[in-house]
Amino acid sequence: MGRARSIRVHAGDAELAVAVRGEGAPLLFVHGFPFDHTMWRHQLGSLDGWRRIAPDLRGVRVSTPPRGGYTMARYADDLAAVLDALVIERATVCGQSLGGYIVFELLRRHPDRVGALVLVATKPDADTPEGQGARDQVVAQTEREGPAAVADRMLPRLLGRTTRATRPGVAEAVRQMAGGWSVPGMVGAQRAMRARPDSTETLRGLRLPALVIGGEEDEIAPPPVVRAMGALILNAQVEIVPGAGHVVPLERPADTTRALAAFLGRLAAGGALPRRGAPG
Repeated sequence: MGRARSIRVHAGDAELAVAVRGEGAPLLFVHGFPFDHTMWRHQLGSLDGWRRIAPDLRGVRVSTPPRGGYTMARYADDLAAVLDALVIERATVCGQSLGGYIVFELLRRHPDRVGALVLVATKPDADTPEGQGARDQVVAQTEREGPAAVADRMLPRLLGRTTRATRPGVAEAVRQMAGGWSVPGMVGAQRAMRARPDSTETLRGLRLPALVIGGEEDEIAPPPVVRAMGALILNAQVEIVPGAGHVVPLERPADTTRALAAFLGRLAAGGALPRRGAPG
């Protein structure tokens, strides 16, 4: 499977911790909110033959929390800095929720760095006024009570009913990940998501190989929204995972890995692999 190691990458005003595992064509994982790179633990431990790369976003765990600089543009530039540090020209990029929003911005700012994409439990729409108001409440709660309280508030919407009923360990894993966020990182992420642009036109007619994964029980990015997003991208494959909510890679890790492995296998067979750089 390849031994995991951690590197530090300087990205503007932040220093990012990045997990790297295996050798082969590069596969970059971008976690969502309020998670960290370990949300991809099953995928990082599998998918042999790929160089799996998973940063913690700025302000998460030991990735430094600058007071400012939390915008979709800065997050996307951080990913470009990770690829630069690993001497990777372009990669297959996989983002969940917030990670998907960052991938959209990467497509706008650094389109030549994305060879294929995987979008998990995300959506192209900008926040509605109601959604922006909800984010303002999360910011206030974070500043008042801290990241752990935010996780407890969000859990009923993050996890599908099947997971809540049968896998209590997933909720605890989410709490632990949320506890690794700094207050500036959590507040900054909410404000960045609040201000993000609509990405519908970014995806419309996109010709990159694409896999779109949704959770059958996801209330945040429900299946109709995920399917509509997949329809924007030419020849995108859409997979709806039964029994999963918003945190598909943790709620149904084996199903997520199987879908990814099948997609990556087709990429490899078709010769459409992203370019790989020297091992980092």
